[in-house]
Amino acid sequence: MANEKKFLKAIEELRKTEKKRNFDQGIDLIINLKNFDVRKEAFNIFIPVPHKIKDKKIAGFFETKSKIIDTITKQEFPKYKEKKDIKNLIKKYDFFMANAKLMPAVATAFGRVLGPVGKMPNPQLGILPSEDENMIKVIADKINSTVRIKVKEPSIKIGIAKESMPDKDIMENALIVYQKILENLSKKQDNIKNIKIKLTMGKPVKVEL
Repeated sequence: MANEKKFLKAIEELRKTEKKRNFDQGIDLIINLKNFDVRKEAFNIFIPVPHKIKDKKIAGFFETKSKIIDTITKQEFPKYKEKKDIKNLIKKYDFFMANAKLMPAVATAFGRVLGPVGKMPNPQLGILPSEDENMIKVIADKINSTVRIKVKEPSIKIGIAKESMPDKDIMENALIVYQKILENLSKKQDNIKNIKIKLTMGKPVKVEL
């Protein structure tokens, strides 16, 4: 309860200090770390949040076309032999899912570009045992209500909300993400230097936890 109030206070402060823009700004949660060796302790987790932030653009690597999401069929893989063609896919889509049995072919055709940017279909969320449309819909809904944390430096910055969302929804998303990150840090609270939230165009505001 105390942490909820502290997040709400920081969100109120954020709204007070930021002038209104003509677009719906994103809200980032920033967790700066200490006593954390990125090379040894980097982690990669998916966190479901209670309030959807936005609809992600999703594509699937499947054998047949899906009615639910854009599809790149196995027959179409040769169209992407040029690196620039795969880079265009990265710009167009936020997330990729795949039929499990196609993963070796996906890795060969797309891994060299999707891998380094963290967009390869992931066993935690995105590799399907079949191309059942109901399953695709369930996974797509999960993707749209999930944030991914991939730590590459001693500062985690992750989009957790939109400015247009109610303060309570922003707080609940921020709190869930903070708690899950805390659970995954080896030294827990002792790994956290400070916590801030910021709007896309604004200055960070400290969360006094």
